[in-house]
Amino acid sequence: MKERRVLVVEDERTIAESVAARLRAEGFAVEIAADGPSAVEQFRTGRPDLVVLDVMLPGFDGLEVCRRIQAVRPVPVLMLTARDDETDLLVGLAVGADDYLTKPFSMRELAARVHVLLRRVERAATPAPPAIRLGDIEINEAERRVRRAGADVHLTPTEFDLLVHLAGRPRTVLPRERLLADVWGWAEGSGTRTVDSHVKALRRKLGADLIRTVHGVGYALEVPS
Repeated sequence: MKERRVLVVEDERTIAESVAARLRAEGFAVEIAADGPSAVEQFRTGRPDLVVLDVMLPGFDGLEVCRRIQAVRPVPVLMLTARDDETDLLVGLAVGADDYLTKPFSMRELAARVHVLLRRVERAATPAPPAIRLGDIEINEAERRVRRAGADVHLTPTEFDLLVHLAGRPRTVLPRERLLADVWGWAEGSGTRTVDSHVKALRRKLGADLIRTVHGVGYALEVPS
């Protein structure tokens, strides 16, 4: 099996080396970058399978790094942030991040998140069923492409997986904890804000009425008439 490569972008040396050591122990080949410009350059030359990316960086920040590397080629990104601020999280998701961890975090949880993101990418490479149509929205699983009224809509890999999961069970109310387990692969339900943030992003891109909130329970995808 091909050794998977991870780029860790973190300017705090102690954190960067700790993350790299844990991921190497998990069997990954790891490179480290300490600022925005070198991160983009190492991404181009090293072609990692996943990026662990701190938001606060010298040169330019992690959000700009995420924009630039996603413009080169799609790659799963796990963002590290010092603040649990919803605005920051939404901006990170909008520029192409798939998941986030708020500092301080456990190395065990970081490694688990990395494995989950890579498994989702591997599942996405399997053959997909025909396109799903929801009113003027078309979801093409084979191409991992979404169109609305004929125009392409850019979704992050996680947003796409969440949309497909909801679309496969139209009008069915799915609890946040179940979505975390089925889409993110998390065994515990402490990351429900992650689900909420991704749902907000889908509503912003595809229409506010597409996903219905059932307060205290979860979400259901509404099928346009």
